[in-house]
Amino acid sequence: MEVIWALVRRSVGFFSYEGHRLVYTDWGSGDRPLALLPGLILPRRMHDPLAERLAARGHRVISLDPLGHGDSDRPLQPWRYSMARCALQTVALLDHLGLERAVIGGTSQGANVALEAAVRSPERVAGLVLEMPVLDHGEEAVLAIFTATMFAMRYGAPAFRLAGAVARRMPLGRSALLDTGLVYAGQDPEATAAAIQGLNFGRTAPPVEERREIEAPALVIAHTLDPLHPLADAEAVAGEMPNARLLRARSILEMRFSPDRLAGQIADFLDETWTAREGRDPKPKRRTAAASRR
Repeated sequence: MEVIWALVRRSVGFFSYEGHRLVYTDWGSGDRPLALLPGLILPRRMHDPLAERLAARGHRVISLDPLGHGDSDRPLQPWRYSMARCALQTVALLDHLGLERAVIGGTSQGANVALEAAVRSPERVAGLVLEMPVLDHGEEAVLAIFTATMFAMRYGAPAFRLAGAVARRMPLGRSALLDTGLVYAGQDPEATAAAIQGLNFGRTAPPVEERREIEAPALVIAHTLDPLHPLADAEAVAGEMPNARLLRARSILEMRFSPDRLAGQIADFLDETWTAREGRDPKPKRRTAAASRR
């Protein structure tokens, strides 16, 4: 597989959402898209190794920087960063690309946003890939860790700006993991604090009664020994949704450092999901960019 990674088509694009610029990377090609969302205040680059592998398997993968993430705009109003608004941005990405539907995936906050999109726009969601969702068992850790981070960013802004200036001078492109760290470190602290505060605007995930109504097939990826992303949350959501199954990662580091096994499982899930859907809907209509603006 490594031999053909260099041949995978990749392009970077952007579109406007409520007057702000959202940036995405489009990997591969075809009519079976997967839209990937990053974790809270992490860039889309975190998904590059997975996107490369899936595109090499023939899948089209679009990784998005929502508002406040990566290369997208970073407004300072916290209300712009709710889970519901991130879900709307994901659907807007599909509209921009003229896609009738896609499998939606994400990590941590990205998994929660994918769940929100499945509840709000089920007709646009062909399936779900949920890595480390944060639900009831992880909420206390989320509040503790990210509240402390928000206050540090607000009251230690000068120091974070200095560190960010150094990080932005470092060259990118050596590895996806290093790029993710440099982009994270180079963020404006006030915008980062606003994005974290946005978690307080609305719910952090659909409640259990709504999750039970999600009929899209779902692959839930989890691991142990992580209070922020407890295995109990992943097991709960995999048991609640009627067409979900659980995939155990060997550790929190497997997807980041050795993603081949998980990428293969995800590729198989995508093949199954789209084959089943095409059997029900052999000639899906494709939305056009013009139609999406009406």
